[in-house]
Amino acid sequence: MKKKKNVFVSFFSSVKLTLFVLFMLAIFSIVGTVIPQNKPAEFYVKMYGDNMARLFQALDVPDMYSSWWFSGLMTLLCVNMIVCIFQRFPNAWRLITMDNLQTKLERLEKMGQRWISSSSLSVDATAANLKNILVKKGWHTVERRADNSVLLFAQKGRWSRLGVYIFHVSILIIFVGAMIGSIWGYKAGVRIPETTSTDTIYHFGDGKPIKLDFKVLCKHFKLTYYENGAPREFRSDLVIIKDGKEVAAKSIVVNDPMTYGGLTFYQSSYEAYQKMLIRLTNNDTGVSKEFLVRPGEEIPWPREDISFGIINKKATPVPGHFDYKIWVNDKKAEADTFWMEEDSTTSFTRPGAKYTISMKEFYATGLQVTKDPGVWCVYAGCVIMILSLIVAFFMSHRRIWVHVSETGEGSRILVSGMSNKNRVGFAHSFDALVNIIKKDILDNS
Repeated sequence: MKKKKNVFVSFFSSVKLTLFVLFMLAIFSIVGTVIPQNKPAEFYVKMYGDNMARLFQALDVPDMYSSWWFSGLMTLLCVNMIVCIFQRFPNAWRLITMDNLQTKLERLEKMGQRWISSSSLSVDATAANLKNILVKKGWHTVERRADNSVLLFAQKGRWSRLGVYIFHVSILIIFVGAMIGSIWGYKAGVRIPETTSTDTIYHFGDGKPIKLDFKVLCKHFKLTYYENGAPREFRSDLVIIKDGKEVAAKSIVVNDPMTYGGLTFYQSSYEAYQKMLIRLTNNDTGVSKEFLVRPGEEIPWPREDISFGIINKKATPVPGHFDYKIWVNDKKAEADTFWMEEDSTTSFTRPGAKYTISMKEFYATGLQVTKDPGVWCVYAGCVIMILSLIVAFFMSHRRIWVHVSETGEGSRILVSGMSNKNRVGFAHSFDALVNIIKKDILDNS
């Protein structure tokens, strides 16, 4: 009488369920790629209309990967893998730990890889020679004696049978790491004008402010262009200030973030303010000061009793770059005017002092800030996954049996073998071992 199948186990161990969940995850991942994620509600109204935007919000489409139904699909996939592991693992463990010396001679006689020969030596002498050959070739050998015969057994790669199960476990570890990040982590953003700092970032989606226990200073921002004028790279020089001290600093670009205090700061955007950041330095006294200047404004520096401004600009052959005409007056002589390139430094002399002036366009850097306490769990899962794939695809469980039995004129030799994978490669190894045994028989005949 057949054992009645457990409905729960049958459903959650089904390959059809696995394929269905993977198909749905693939479809929703495509949707999540096509529809921008974590944008303000106004963005979706503008892009897709009011009715579609409301539907998106109801289904959590703008934050799809954190939605309850996407997490539900991932949980279903994990349950599916766990049930499959518990259902199939006992058989794999049995094959790993079984006593192969109990294998019946009839089965050895029928194996696909087998070779039969004879030797003029006694059973003990022949078995000893064969065992020595196996050991020299790296086959750890055990034996059993019975009825004037000796059965030798050796195996390699038995633990490789666990590769597929370790692979499934690695997926579960990655999922756990993702869930940790989803529950206790967050994504936020902040825009920091260069030369300023902030200790507040804003949660994506609801804009909720998140207070940091340190300040982030954008010390400098630089934008470079391709020859056609398109932005090529935007780089932010960030400094972390804690308790009034600089504790970390890094120049970041896209895909090269800065990490501090469990947070990762990514370069994501920038904003131009239509202002110029000008640093004026008195070379004689070393005193300098930075100013934000709009074209057409007169900027006084009372300490030096000097005023300056930008009175004109013209395009250069380099797309996106301009030359600026600077006006300087200290009431001690006639005002000076001169042209400066953007992102350059020049000097000028006034009665009683020599000055250096540097100028660049003023920007704010846009940063994406993520907190993901589960990232190391994800990394560990990825490493385990790679190792398990190497084991699963490039290693196999290979087994060799050598049975030596007594005959009237010496001994009979039966060599059998099998592998759970890469049977072609095992056949070559088996033939090479047999050739060595043949040579040994001829040498001892």
